[in-house]
Amino acid sequence: MPRFAYIARDARGTRVEGVMEGASSAAVAERLAGSGAVPVDIRAAGGSAANDGGGGGGGFSFGQGPAIAAVDVLLFFRQMYTLLKAGVPILRALAGLGESCASRRFAAVIRDLRDFLEAGHELSQGFARHDGVFSPFVVAMIRVGESTGRLEEVFLRLFHHLEFQKFMREQVKSALRYPAFVVAAMVIALAVINVFVIPSFARTFKGLNAELPLMTRALIATSEFTVAWWPAILAGVAAAALAARAFVHTVHGGTLWDRLKLRIPVAGKIIRKATLARLARSLGLALKSGVSVAQALSLVQQVVENRYVARKLEHMRLGVARGETVLRVAGQAGIFTPTVLQMIMVGEESGMLDELLEEVAELYQQDVEYELKSLSAQIEPILILVLGAIVLVLALGVFMPLWDLGRAMGGSH
Repeated sequence: MPRFAYIARDARGTRVEGVMEGASSAAVAERLAGSGAVPVDIRAAGGSAANDGGGGGGGFSFGQGPAIAAVDVLLFFRQMYTLLKAGVPILRALAGLGESCASRRFAAVIRDLRDFLEAGHELSQGFARHDGVFSPFVVAMIRVGESTGRLEEVFLRLFHHLEFQKFMREQVKSALRYPAFVVAAMVIALAVINVFVIPSFARTFKGLNAELPLMTRALIATSEFTVAWWPAILAGVAAAALAARAFVHTVHGGTLWDRLKLRIPVAGKIIRKATLARLARSLGLALKSGVSVAQALSLVQQVVENRYVARKLEHMRLGVARGETVLRVAGQAGIFTPTVLQMIMVGEESGMLDELLEEVAELYQQDVEYELKSLSAQIEPILILVLGAIVLVLALGVFMPLWDLGRAMGGSH
């Protein structure tokens, strides 16, 4: 019987690896799911991806999820809720959505879900097969919906959850777009000044045969270096960018970069609030669906999209597993404001932590929207200071020798 190497997450979200015999990758996935684990990656023990088409799934490579737009998944959850609410059987609902889906790739995923379900497997196991499309958080929510008989409610909650995630992600991109444009414009302006403007003045100054101020000599030297060595400068910038990208893709580098993003002037606090809004909404949804606090923290850790915050959530999960209160571990994490900690305390004492977390998410969302509206007003003072410094340097380095020459010519008369 073939052997398959697998990676999975147990009920507490801990990574589990091993080798298991099975007729197909789908059979191994079924055994893992039956033991309460969520399959993440299943490959033939020889190293090639398991894609044998067993288990009535039509063949699916667990490690290679198709690139599907988030809006397709979003609409799928909404349509599933509407159809199930109207009393349409789930197999018929999946068949109809598979035929009407505009995305051919996602239509294939929906048909695979229907075939897998029709073969007698659980729907959550079918979702787990497509880990490149549906996150472990989604799989866990579907499993909760199946076990409680409230699958249609879970589909609606997932729709609102993903819609909120999409909105906050777009807000973060919007927050970073303006500062990035300003920085790029400044870099281009300085490059033009160095390459074209200063050399013209330098030729004029050399014809004067006069001693130039220190600032002027520094500007000319910088300009001459830029003009002479621009290929090396571009190569160095490209090499630095590639090195930085490789560093960010490491565990330590990615965590450090995600932490630095939260401290970027002006935009950093918007990114922080948007990240915590998604965190609170995801955690509240998991708790409302009946998932334990420790497991909910583990699930949210995998979808939070910030490795620094994810590491803090892991510390929180370990603390909760040791028997500490949510308030205590949240305070030790150091990522929540006193107001949020107060709401967590009230929610934990009243047994309404899930509802209070959703209020926290709404609070952060309102803060993000307000910060974005005032983003231009916050950046303008910084922009004025930087532009003022550039103008001052140019005035001291370029125009002072001209003024001195003018005064000297005036004195000679």
